Amino acid sequence: MEEKEISQAVIGRLPRYYRYLGDLKDEGIERISSQDLSKLMQVTASQIRQDFNNFGGFGQQGYGYNVEYLYEEIGKILGLYQEHNLVLIGAGNLGQALANYVNFEKRGFLIRGIFDSNEELLGKEVRGIPVNSMEKLEVFVRENDIDIAVLTIPKTSAEEVAERLVQCGIKAIWNFAHVDLKVPEFIQVENVHLSDSLMKLSYNINRYNNEKKVKE
Repeated sequence: MEEKEISQAVIGRLPRYYRYLGDLKDEGIERISSQDLSKLMQVTASQIRQDFNNFGGFGQQGYGYNVEYLYEEIGKILGLYQEHNLVLIGAGNLGQALANYVNFEKRGFLIRGIFDSNEELLGKEVRGIPVNSMEKLEVFVRENDIDIAVLTIPKTSAEEVAERLVQCGIKAIWNFAHVDLKVPEFIQVENVHLSDSLMKLSYNINRYNNEKKVKE
């Protein structure tokens, strides 16, 4: 059977559902309706039902959703119950902050190696992981079954490093470099441009202030 194509918009909402359901589970809530989940998440109940229907629905009309079951199922859909081996490339401030974020490990994302071209950082340990030379990257990726590379490097070197990663069989790149990478279609890329989010926030502040002035 051909697998149903799920829109990126739906996929983008799954982590948020997972996070809210995890909080509900921790609070001891066993069941929730789409209406109550809608109020909590500020998403329409209709949108919630449509999103879940992409994966079979999960609930019963008039009965709602079993919180723990739905949490587990969304975790399976997101692939969170299998381990993913990561390498972090770029051991500067952002790279070290990401390496020290313990929630990655709780979700099955394990940082196996850290690499940098700055000789002053080589040998330094971040959460017990030594910073290695970029010369060792390809061998390390192949020998340690690395799935995902995290790039926290300048955009001037990001394309070259991405090409090297593709050649040694990486499956996905989480890219914090300020450039949209051009890689083969079978390589999954998630671009995170921090300044874009800040500019979006600036726009919304500006719009709010302008609307406020008009009302006054």
